[in-house]
Amino acid sequence: MHPNYGHLTKCEDIPIQAPLQYQPGQPGIESIMIPRPISENPDHIGTGKLQGKVAIITGGDSGIGRAIAYLFAKEGADIVVVYLNEHGDAMETATRIREMGRRCLTIAGDIGYEDFCREAVGHTLSEFGRIDILINNAAEQHVQSSIEHISAEQLERTFRTNFFSFLYFAKAVVPHLRPGSTIINTSSVTSIAGFEQLIDYSATKGAVGTFTRSLALSLIKRGIRVNCVAPGKTWTPLIPASLPPEMYMTFGSDNPIGRPCQPAELAPAYLYLASDDSSYAVGITLHVNGGEYLAI
Repeated sequence: MHPNYGHLTKCEDIPIQAPLQYQPGQPGIESIMIPRPISENPDHIGTGKLQGKVAIITGGDSGIGRAIAYLFAKEGADIVVVYLNEHGDAMETATRIREMGRRCLTIAGDIGYEDFCREAVGHTLSEFGRIDILINNAAEQHVQSSIEHISAEQLERTFRTNFFSFLYFAKAVVPHLRPGSTIINTSSVTSIAGFEQLIDYSATKGAVGTFTRSLALSLIKRGIRVNCVAPGKTWTPLIPASLPPEMYMTFGSDNPIGRPCQPAELAPAYLYLASDDSSYAVGITLHVNGGEYLAI
């Protein structure tokens, strides 16, 4: 087990440069990353902010989703980890959640299709009898040097994972949510700053922001709050799985803070939006990006 697993040490001590490494494809496998992302702050002591609640987290097997799952479990929530095919990562995440005394359901499949999203919600209800929190988090991205290289197939695939799934899951869970429930979407700093080699990815994240605001207006009358988190450059399996070495080996070192974000540093933003602490937050986006767009 990598020494960084499950421990938020001093993030400033983490090497800025990552070594050359191989990933078999997207969305990437966390267990073979060097260094492993930091998923948990061992100093955090839960106070029951999510006690008895059930949270569905797409991409919950690794990266940002795993860190959210760990923090939510510490705060008393049972977790549903939805993932594509990274079975080892999902098992590792579920094991840790159960060690914390919470229940964890893992569901594998392609969130780009509505039937699967509907089935995942049904499975959750059968297992836990309720849904209180939906975290739309999973994503994919494909680097292209020019818009001329973005195929129709790539465009549709990126939107299916990064945006269609958000709508499909929200549509499926809304009839089962009660007042006080929350939906939290993951956007990106690229929705504000753009990214030259990720044109279609950036477009999906812009769509997520507008979707968040519109859905928030639609659901607040039911007592359901919808909000968003827009991370900056974060060290997750998606990075070495999608970026060329010249981009991922120095990933995040050009930020004002001088390093990439670790998933455990993002999770508290999701906890704030999922808990009653944010009872007056509706349709907002929390930007956690190390000052990445301050100069824009």
